[in-house]
Amino acid sequence: MGRKMEWAGKEKHMRGIPRKLVFLAVGAFAKAVATLLNTTSVHNADTLIRLVRSRPPGIPLLTVSNHMSTLDDPLLWGFKGFPSLDANLARWVLSAEDICFKNYALTYFFRLGKCIPITRGAGIYQEHMNEALQCLNNGAWLHTFPEGKVSQEDAPIRRLKWGTASLIVRGHVTPIVLPMVHSGFEEVMPEKFFLDRRPPFPLCNKKIKIMIGQPLEFDIPKMRQVAISKSRGDHLFSSTTSRGWPVISSHGLDLDEAAQRCLYSTISQQIQTVMEELRSLAKSS
Repeated sequence: MGRKMEWAGKEKHMRGIPRKLVFLAVGAFAKAVATLLNTTSVHNADTLIRLVRSRPPGIPLLTVSNHMSTLDDPLLWGFKGFPSLDANLARWVLSAEDICFKNYALTYFFRLGKCIPITRGAGIYQEHMNEALQCLNNGAWLHTFPEGKVSQEDAPIRRLKWGTASLIVRGHVTPIVLPMVHSGFEEVMPEKFFLDRRPPFPLCNKKIKIMIGQPLEFDIPKMRQVAISKSRGDHLFSSTTSRGWPVISSHGLDLDEAAQRCLYSTISQQIQTVMEELRSLAKSS
């Protein structure tokens, strides 16, 4: 399918008209569901809107959130005041290949919607992760669901997959990392509504809550040095079965697989801790 129709995701494809039409339609749908059919409250919305609209040129934005339903994206961006109809400002997002790219029509549609196919279980160095990395290197906004799959349980944030951390480390410029946590979408689009199936349309009169945190700062050069030292002295990282990861060279340092594991684990734990704090804040408010 031509590298999953990567050409259809290009900004200049048919002068950008199909992409604009998709975002007008999907953005209007998201706003209708999030603001008209349901009640959405957002904590710290101004921070997200500011970073989407006017962050420094060339600085990428990486937002991360929990994953409560198959409609988290685009409904996350449907709240009042967010520029969800603007294709130029819209996020790129990692999307499950087995759901969004099952045939030509779906692949074309989701490509126009700035979605990047990810094969679950194929590892953090699979082909299209390089496409996601390129988006960040271009200074774009990328959203990920680092838990890796939908979970509608009222439970703590699960251990994050390391793909998001690898993008933070490998980027030419360290992205602004903005954690988010939401609830309510599991009621808008429950996985088991009738006969263990999702409803054909989003449900109404539900309360959606979106908690947006503060940007996280990662001193990657320093963290690389710490990871190299720690991985050499930590039996847990050095003895783990090799997956054949490539050595990463940056800032004059080479990261072997053990150092990468150590670094990705550290970054993921920091993001997960903040997400869990946001989840606890949401439950208490």
